[in-house]
Amino acid sequence: MRFMMMHKNDSNTEAGLPPPMDLVQKMGAFIGEYAQSGKFLDGAGLGASKTRTRLTFRDGHCTIKHGPYHGEHELPAATLMLKVKTREEAIGWAERYGKILGNGEIELGKVNEPWDIGLMPAPENPPLQILLIDKADAASEGAGRSPQQKAALSRLKTEMTKAGVLVKEIALKPSSRGKRLYFTNNNLRVVDGPFSESKELIGGFSVMEMANIDECIELTRRYAEILGGTLEIDIRELDTPE
Repeated sequence: MRFMMMHKNDSNTEAGLPPPMDLVQKMGAFIGEYAQSGKFLDGAGLGASKTRTRLTFRDGHCTIKHGPYHGEHELPAATLMLKVKTREEAIGWAERYGKILGNGEIELGKVNEPWDIGLMPAPENPPLQILLIDKADAASEGAGRSPQQKAALSRLKTEMTKAGVLVKEIALKPSSRGKRLYFTNNNLRVVDGPFSESKELIGGFSVMEMANIDECIELTRRYAEILGGTLEIDIRELDTPE
């Protein structure tokens, strides 16, 4: 089974501070260990809210808000990794995506690159990687979106792939199959889904291959310790094709 572990943004990240090198090294060792075993499949960190853009769709209109801002409705239904030249290009694709869904919300977050966390100098004119977060709604949390919406999204994603914009996508099962983990000084409290919302911005994610969700919860103990021991983590099951 495949799960996405999403840790929430913290005050240091929100302030734009680079992570301590000790944390970077420990997380690198963690990822390396599980990648070698085949259990770590994917992952990325996101920048502060000042690097993000929120698109809200209501009654055929789109409102665009650039960060910094606080979290509001931060429960994802899916994520799409985009590679674009500018944030405006990503916004253009996100507007088309959101209009297919009707009323709802999309978040665009810049992905942290090695040079953003001090591992190497920034190359000249690097591509911009943006995580598009498709926020959950009543349909995605219930029976799923309509066949018409699914078909329109499929056509758009095919177009994005042909344009070299869509790198990968991850669909999530409803939050009723997930867990929310609250760590306080490495002490864990687990809350079962479904979740109506989360007010905390996603700070990053890891996709893991695990036997079951209990194994994934045990894994998060080490993950949380690396990240400071006091934080919120959501575990969601991936909606993979049968």
